[in-house]
Amino acid sequence: MASNADPKLAYTVPGMSTSAGSEVVQLLRMRLHALNDLALTLKHVHWNVVGPHFIAVHEMLDPQVDAVREMIDTTAERISTLGGVPCGTPGALVAERTWEDYAIGRAESIEHLGALDVVYTGIIEDHREAVRATDEPDPITQDMLIEQLRSLELFQWFIRAHLESSGGRLSTAHESSEAGAARAAGEQARRQP
Repeated sequence: MASNADPKLAYTVPGMSTSAGSEVVQLLRMRLHALNDLALTLKHVHWNVVGPHFIAVHEMLDPQVDAVREMIDTTAERISTLGGVPCGTPGALVAERTWEDYAIGRAESIEHLGALDVVYTGIIEDHREAVRATDEPDPITQDMLIEQLRSLELFQWFIRAHLESSGGRLSTAHESSEAGAARAAGEQARRQP
Protein backbone atom coordinates (compact mmCIF):
# COMPACT_ATOMS: atom_id res chain seq x y z
CA MET A 1 0.00 0.00 0.00
CA ALA A 2 1.27 3.47 -0.89
CA SER A 3 2.10 5.86 1.94
CA ASN A 4 0.26 9.15 2.35
CA ALA A 5 3.38 10.94 1.12
CA ASP A 6 3.55 8.91 -2.11
CA PRO A 7 3.11 11.50 -4.89
CA LYS A 8 2.04 8.91 -7.52
CA LEU A 9 -1.64 9.19 -8.36
CA ALA A 10 -3.81 6.47 -9.87
CA TYR A 11 -6.06 9.17 -11.37
CA THR A 12 -6.59 12.91 -11.33
CA VAL A 13 -9.08 15.42 -12.73
CA PRO A 14 -9.93 15.28 -16.45
CA GLY A 15 -7.56 17.28 -18.62
CA MET A 16 -4.57 16.95 -16.28
CA SER A 17 -1.88 14.29 -16.43
CA THR A 18 -1.31 12.19 -13.34
CA SER A 19 2.27 13.46 -13.17
CA ALA A 20 1.06 17.10 -13.14
CA GLY A 21 -1.62 16.13 -10.62
CA SER A 22 1.03 14.51 -8.43
CA GLU A 23 3.12 17.69 -8.47
CA VAL A 24 0.13 19.83 -7.52
CA VAL A 25 -0.88 17.41 -4.75
CA GLN A 26 2.63 17.54 -3.28
CA LEU A 27 2.61 21.34 -3.43
CA LEU A 28 -0.82 21.40 -1.75
CA ARG A 29 0.36 18.95 0.88
CA MET A 30 2.91 21.53 2.06
CA ARG A 31 0.29 24.30 1.94
CA LEU A 32 -1.97 22.07 4.06
CA HIS A 33 0.82 21.62 6.61
CA ALA A 34 1.50 25.37 6.64
CA LEU A 35 -2.16 26.24 7.15
CA ASN A 36 -2.60 23.63 9.89
CA ASP A 37 0.50 25.02 11.60
CA LEU A 38 -0.83 28.57 11.24
CA ALA A 39 -4.20 27.68 12.80
CA LEU A 40 -2.46 26.03 15.76
CA THR A 41 -0.05 28.95 16.14
CA LEU A 42 -2.86 31.50 16.09
CA LYS A 43 -4.68 29.55 18.82
CA HIS A 44 -1.44 29.32 20.82
CA VAL A 45 -1.08 33.11 20.65
CA HIS A 46 -4.77 33.54 21.52
CA TRP A 47 -4.16 31.58 24.74
CA ASN A 48 -0.78 33.12 25.64
CA VAL A 49 -1.18 36.81 24.87
CA VAL A 50 -1.05 39.19 27.85
CA GLY A 51 -0.78 42.90 28.48
CA PRO A 52 -2.79 46.05 27.94
CA HIS A 53 -4.04 45.04 24.48
CA PHE A 54 -4.91 41.49 25.52
CA ILE A 55 -8.62 41.55 24.69
CA ALA A 56 -8.18 43.28 21.32
CA VAL A 57 -5.60 40.75 20.14
CA HIS A 58 -7.32 37.79 21.82
CA GLU A 59 -10.59 38.56 20.01
CA MET A 60 -8.94 39.52 16.71
CA LEU A 61 -7.37 36.07 16.39
CA ASP A 62 -10.45 33.82 16.63
CA PRO A 63 -11.93 34.93 13.26
CA GLN A 64 -8.50 34.39 11.71
CA VAL A 65 -8.39 30.86 13.16
CA ASP A 66 -11.86 30.13 11.76
CA ALA A 67 -10.93 31.43 8.30
CA VAL A 68 -7.65 29.48 8.24
CA ARG A 69 -9.50 26.31 9.28
CA GLU A 70 -11.81 26.84 6.29
CA MET A 71 -8.72 27.18 4.06
CA ILE A 72 -7.43 23.90 5.52
CA ASP A 73 -10.65 22.11 4.63
CA THR A 74 -10.72 23.58 1.12
CA THR A 75 -7.08 22.60 0.54
CA ALA A 76 -7.62 19.05 1.81
CA GLU A 77 -10.70 18.67 -0.40
CA ARG A 78 -8.73 19.89 -3.42
CA ILE A 79 -6.04 17.28 -2.72
CA SER A 80 -8.76 14.60 -2.66
CA THR A 81 -10.36 15.98 -5.82
CA LEU A 82 -7.02 15.65 -7.59
CA GLY A 83 -6.81 11.98 -6.51
CA GLY A 84 -4.40 12.53 -3.63
CA VAL A 85 -4.58 11.72 0.04
CA PRO A 86 -4.72 14.73 2.38
CA CYS A 87 -2.76 14.10 5.55
CA GLY A 88 -3.51 16.39 8.46
CA THR A 89 -1.86 14.46 11.25
CA PRO A 90 0.52 16.25 13.62
CA GLY A 91 3.23 13.67 12.93
CA ALA A 92 3.17 14.30 9.18
CA LEU A 93 3.20 18.05 9.71
CA VAL A 94 6.21 17.93 12.03
CA ALA A 95 8.09 15.39 9.89
CA GLU A 96 7.59 17.23 6.60
CA ARG A 97 7.60 20.93 7.47
CA THR A 98 10.56 23.07 6.49
CA TRP A 99 10.21 25.63 9.29
CA GLU A 100 10.71 25.65 13.04
CA ASP A 101 7.96 25.60 15.63
CA TYR A 102 6.59 28.95 16.83
CA ALA A 103 9.15 30.37 19.24
CA ILE A 104 7.16 32.62 21.59
CA GLY A 105 5.33 31.47 24.75
CA ARG A 106 3.45 33.74 27.14
CA ALA A 107 4.25 37.29 26.04
CA GLU A 108 2.97 40.83 25.62
CA SER A 109 0.47 41.41 22.81
CA ILE A 110 2.87 43.50 20.77
CA GLU A 111 5.59 40.85 20.97
CA HIS A 112 3.26 38.15 19.70
CA LEU A 113 2.09 40.44 16.91
CA GLY A 114 5.69 41.07 15.89
CA ALA A 115 6.33 37.32 15.74
CA LEU A 116 3.07 36.69 13.87
CA ASP A 117 4.13 39.23 11.24
CA VAL A 118 7.09 36.97 10.45
CA VAL A 119 4.84 33.88 10.46
CA TYR A 120 2.42 35.50 8.02
CA THR A 121 5.27 36.66 5.78
CA GLY A 122 6.51 33.09 5.43
CA ILE A 123 3.03 31.69 4.71
CA ILE A 124 2.26 34.43 2.18
CA GLU A 125 5.59 34.09 0.36
CA ASP A 126 5.13 30.31 0.06
CA HIS A 127 1.51 30.69 -1.05
CA ARG A 128 2.61 33.16 -3.74
CA GLU A 129 5.23 30.68 -4.92
CA ALA A 130 2.51 28.01 -5.09
CA VAL A 131 0.32 30.37 -7.13
CA ARG A 132 3.13 30.77 -9.66
CA ALA A 133 3.76 27.01 -9.75
CA THR A 134 0.11 26.20 -10.48
CA ASP A 135 -0.37 28.73 -13.28
CA GLU A 136 0.02 26.23 -16.12
CA PRO A 137 -0.91 22.82 -14.74
CA ASP A 138 -3.94 23.76 -12.62
CA PRO A 139 -5.67 27.15 -12.75
CA ILE A 140 -8.42 25.82 -10.46
CA THR A 141 -5.92 25.21 -7.66
CA GLN A 142 -4.29 28.52 -8.48
CA ASP A 143 -7.64 30.29 -8.06
CA MET A 144 -8.14 28.62 -4.66
CA LEU A 145 -4.67 29.72 -3.54
CA ILE A 146 -5.25 33.29 -4.74
CA GLU A 147 -8.48 33.45 -2.75
CA GLN A 148 -6.63 32.23 0.33
CA LEU A 149 -3.94 34.85 -0.23
CA ARG A 150 -6.55 37.60 -0.17
CA SER A 151 -7.47 36.65 3.39
CA LEU A 152 -3.92 35.89 4.55
CA GLU A 153 -2.69 39.29 3.34
CA LEU A 154 -5.66 41.00 5.01
CA PHE A 155 -4.89 39.23 8.29
CA GLN A 156 -1.25 40.31 8.06
CA TRP A 157 -2.42 43.88 7.55
CA PHE A 158 -4.50 43.59 10.76
CA ILE A 159 -1.34 42.44 12.55
CA ARG A 160 0.87 45.09 10.97
CA ALA A 161 -1.55 47.89 11.89
CA HIS A 162 -0.39 47.33 15.49
CA LEU A 163 3.27 47.37 14.46
CA GLU A 164 3.32 50.45 12.25
CA SER A 165 4.11 53.95 13.43
CA SER A 166 2.10 56.95 12.26
CA GLY A 167 5.05 57.74 10.00
CA GLY A 168 4.72 54.39 8.23
CA ARG A 169 7.64 52.61 9.92
CA LEU A 170 7.03 48.91 10.50
CA SER A 171 8.83 47.81 13.66
CA THR A 172 9.47 44.33 12.23
CA ALA A 173 10.63 45.51 8.79
CA HIS A 174 14.19 44.20 9.08
CA GLU A 175 13.51 41.08 11.15
CA SER A 176 13.42 37.55 9.77
CA SER A 177 13.06 35.56 12.99
CA GLU A 178 10.04 35.42 15.26
CA ALA A 179 12.17 36.18 18.32
CA GLY A 180 13.83 39.15 16.60
CA ALA A 181 10.49 40.52 15.41
CA ALA A 182 8.97 40.09 18.89
CA ARG A 183 11.93 41.95 20.42
CA ALA A 184 11.79 44.78 17.83
CA ALA A 185 8.04 45.24 18.27
CA GLY A 186 8.41 45.32 22.05
CA GLU A 187 11.24 47.86 21.88
CA GLN A 188 9.27 50.18 19.61
CA ALA A 189 6.23 49.95 21.89
CA ARG A 190 8.35 50.84 24.94
CA ARG A 191 9.76 53.92 23.13
CA GLN A 192 6.31 55.30 22.32
CA PRO A 193 4.72 57.65 24.85
